[in-house]
Amino acid sequence: MYAALWRILPGPWWVRVLMLLVLLAAVLYGLFFFVYPWVSALIDPQEVIVQ
Repeated sequence: MYAALWRILPGPWWVRVLMLLVLLAAVLYGLFFFVYPWVSALIDPQEVIVQ
C-alpha cells in the first residue's frame, strides 16, 4: 500500500515526503477534531464495570 502511494505521488522524493507529511497532518486533524469527539459521545465511561 505504501509503495503504491509513493508511486502515484508526483515530483521528486522531497516533494513526495512533504505531501505525505501534509496528508498525515490532515488525517490526524480529522481524527482529533471530528472522529474522536463523535466516538466519545457514544461511549459513556460511567458504564464500564471491572470486576
